[in-house]
Amino acid sequence: MADSLVIVESPAKAKTIGKYLGSKFIVKASMGHVRDLPKSQIGVDVENDFDPKYITIRGKGSVLKELKDARKKVKKVYLAADPDREGEAIAWHLAHALDVNEGEACRVVFNEITKQAVKDAFKTPRQINMDLVNAQQARRILDRLVGYKISPLLWKKVKKGLSAGRVQSVAVKIIIDRENEISDFTPEEYWSITARLTINDTTFEAKFHQLNGEKKELHSEQDVNEILAAIENATFEVNEIKERERLRHPAAPFTTSSLQQEAARKLNFRAAKTMSVAQQLYEGIDLGKEGTVGLITYMRTDSTRIAASAQEEIREYITGKYGNEFIPEEPRQYTKKNANAQDAHEAIRPTSASRDPESVKEYMSRDQFRLYKLVWERFAASQMASAVLDTMSVDIGAGPTTFRAVGSKVRFQGFMKVYVEGNDDGKEEGEKFLPPMAKGDKPTPEHIEPKQHFTQPPPRYTEARLVKTLEELGIGRPSTYAPTLETIQKRGYVAIEEKKFMPTELGELVIQQMEEFFPEILNVEFTANMEQDLDHVGEGQEDWVQVLNDFYESFEKRLEVAEEEMKEIEIEDEVSDEICDKCGRHMVYKLGRFGKFLACSGFPDCRNTKPIIKDIGVKCPTCHEGDVVERRSKKGRVFYGCNRYPECDFVSWDRPSPKPCPVCSSMMVEKRNKQGVKLQCTSCDHTEMVEENENEEAVELD
Repeated sequence: MADSLVIVESPAKAKTIGKYLGSKFIVKASMGHVRDLPKSQIGVDVENDFDPKYITIRGKGSVLKELKDARKKVKKVYLAADPDREGEAIAWHLAHALDVNEGEACRVVFNEITKQAVKDAFKTPRQINMDLVNAQQARRILDRLVGYKISPLLWKKVKKGLSAGRVQSVAVKIIIDRENEISDFTPEEYWSITARLTINDTTFEAKFHQLNGEKKELHSEQDVNEILAAIENATFEVNEIKERERLRHPAAPFTTSSLQQEAARKLNFRAAKTMSVAQQLYEGIDLGKEGTVGLITYMRTDSTRIAASAQEEIREYITGKYGNEFIPEEPRQYTKKNANAQDAHEAIRPTSASRDPESVKEYMSRDQFRLYKLVWERFAASQMASAVLDTMSVDIGAGPTTFRAVGSKVRFQGFMKVYVEGNDDGKEEGEKFLPPMAKGDKPTPEHIEPKQHFTQPPPRYTEARLVKTLEELGIGRPSTYAPTLETIQKRGYVAIEEKKFMPTELGELVIQQMEEFFPEILNVEFTANMEQDLDHVGEGQEDWVQVLNDFYESFEKRLEVAEEEMKEIEIEDEVSDEICDKCGRHMVYKLGRFGKFLACSGFPDCRNTKPIIKDIGVKCPTCHEGDVVERRSKKGRVFYGCNRYPECDFVSWDRPSPKPCPVCSSMMVEKRNKQGVKLQCTSCDHTEMVEENENEEAVELD
């Protein structure tokens, strides 16, 4: 007979924990929050210390009834929601709904869902932490005040259905500021000169470095011609060789932010997908005979701390598989990069180092396996020895000039044997070998190549870059990044083109209004300080009502001014040359979450829509009559097909190239990998790399 009720958020978590606790416990799921502020009204009494009016969430009545019925059958209730502020608030709401005394030791928390961790947690239940509850409550009310006070203004003055939020508004402004940087950017010309040299039958490259012993920048073709004239008949001779050893250290284990960034780089996962799959791994995977086990620790954290027991376990694994030389003398400790980072939980790691990815692959979906592999490898690498690289720098004189060749090779792989951190450019460092040389050697010049370049504007934000920027600025918290990025797309403030964020006209208009009337909401420092204040509430250092009062005092005055002075803006749709094939009206450009599309100007009488077709300049390889155009799937994924569809059914996920295969004349398509972009033939094995910088022009001299 069960004598205790345990309440968690999800059925998957309930199933896993239920197997560990046995028949004396009833384990139920609340399906997240059961109470919240009402949607139909602001639900906050500003005049009475921001007293919130909580109601049962629509659709949760049956869940709450089930929990209350189960409550009547037991003596003790344990609230085991996730170990963060949100989880603490869920536990508090459940305590109120089920008439559980807040002063009781009813709160149970664990950082990982394994049998031992769960059983240990139930040995030491505690009271609900009201500081954490108040921190979540303050954030919820703050966001409600901003959203429910500014949004109606935007509906009235700009467009129905808009919303304003603290974190989302700053995120959109960051994207707009970057777009303005790109628009204002003036490219500057610069040149490089590369000498292809041969010594002992080995060819290598050296780049122009100095003139008359001083570093010389090449800004024009005239500068280049002067250097070429100076080395026209010169002998190339090795002047100096520098060899040194360089250590490369592993990256820290994952935090929420770094996991989202790396999953975007290496797995092409959106932030929301990363968190969804990570939640599945945390809550438990059925491993056959072993039963359901949580495979990773809690995935909402900004700490890089690792438990000593976990470090010991992975060190034993590494020693057994790779040898003693692959572990450092002492376990690695990582310091917090962000001064605002919390340290409530460990970093994200596997719950058991012995469950390497291949040993559990058969029990997981493809996405689960790929993300688990990423977490496991990052954790293992973080506790491994540094890699040792031998670097070589050679200065080669030619008349009054100096050319420099740089090479490196990995002497000891260390952590690189398991994992190497990605970067936002998607390219990994490769080895550059230089042949053995001695001072006084005279390599033979095979070819001198001047090349014109232009400086490039800063890149648009990918999800990974934007998450990294928000974290560095102290905007939001790990759990807010994924929903924030989803919201700004759904509202039509930004669109994604080629996996990069671009602001829309609507987004720019909204931010213009926000900047004029609510500048503090868009002020990065103000928003970061607000996050700190909320953290201080959670630590018991500040009163949550006072934090809200300090904010609302000036906010209320700005609202009054905005009500009077904000002008109405009419957004007119851009009319296209396309005629609606259903009613004959002109079609207009509209913006959806996956970019622009065409819609009939007669809406709502005519609801016809069409995708905007982009011709990529390639003839259809199947019918040889149509043109290949860029299209989007229902989920927004770009693909390529014949414009004569459905007469011709040619389709390709990879972008076709106008260049035919030089071997068999078949169509080639673009493939992206860590080394860059390559063209691959669709019929034979021929591949070739593509020069990605189209602004660069090579100038070859006889």
